[in-house]
Amino acid sequence: MSDILAAITGVQGYVPDYILTNKELESMVDTNDEWISSRTGIKERRILKGDGLAASDMGYEMVKGLLEKTNTKPEEVELVICATITGDMIFPDTANTICDKVGINNAFGFDINAACSGFLFALTTGEQFIKSGTYKKVIVIGMDVMSSILDYTDRTTCVIFGDGGGAVMLEPNHDGFGVQDALLKGDGAGRHHLHMKAGGSLKPPSLETVTAKEHYVYQEGRPVFKSAVRGMISTTEAVMKRNNLTADDISWVIPHQANIRIISSVAEGLNFPMEKVVVNIQKYGNTTSGTLPLCLWEWENKFKKGDKILLTAFGGGFTWGTTYLTWAY
Repeated sequence: MSDILAAITGVQGYVPDYILTNKELESMVDTNDEWISSRTGIKERRILKGDGLAASDMGYEMVKGLLEKTNTKPEEVELVICATITGDMIFPDTANTICDKVGINNAFGFDINAACSGFLFALTTGEQFIKSGTYKKVIVIGMDVMSSILDYTDRTTCVIFGDGGGAVMLEPNHDGFGVQDALLKGDGAGRHHLHMKAGGSLKPPSLETVTAKEHYVYQEGRPVFKSAVRGMISTTEAVMKRNNLTADDISWVIPHQANIRIISSVAEGLNFPMEKVVVNIQKYGNTTSGTLPLCLWEWENKFKKGDKILLTAFGGGFTWGTTYLTWAY
């Protein structure tokens, strides 16, 4: 089985219709377009609106489109992995809910919670099932409905995040295309700087936790910024070194869309020209687990078969890592 690689054979993104602009945010919280744009690079973000809508509804649109694009029947899919921190419920997992809505009835599914690094963690997990020969069709989803856990009176967080994401199909490849290498890292001490205070077993929901606004994203910007830049640079350098890659060898770098200053700092630290760096944060903001597949979806028509691509991310926990793949179509 050693000649099998897990190749991305299709990608489909989805973002909600509603556009929350910086101008509208000015009427909601003490901020302005110049402040947001200069510090984050974000001009607008998408928000999921509508009674009864949740993460699985976005996932349904992604997976339905992906099946159509790859000419795959629902019953052919064998595994669905969903990276998200904003699933429909604490349980059951959102992956299985998506399977039910799409009609995927010959697979099992599960969720992965690694915050903004979730898609990379899920991609590596799905890759193992393909490389081992266990499965032939695995869907990996990265998405979040961040608006569901944001305090829109907190300008340090509500201006950053948006809703959306994407899904990829993984299939066996015998011609050298697909995921080549990945280096994933974690440091639980980072949980103090980026987390949700209540809602889990440590601090179950109560009237007090709701009143104290402890079910929203909490972030300390400075330590997160420094750790994100350092983490993405270090794992990318390590992956490049052990695969004998130089910056000239790389066709595209796709960093987690957290903040334009973080993206620029990572590119500078790795000596990558910004022309090679995929950026769409201005349109979607930080969709957490959704940023990387959204970038793959938007740039799909620009990729060429054989392109060497680096994906890198950093998320709460802390979690971070880099994946190296060659584009298969």
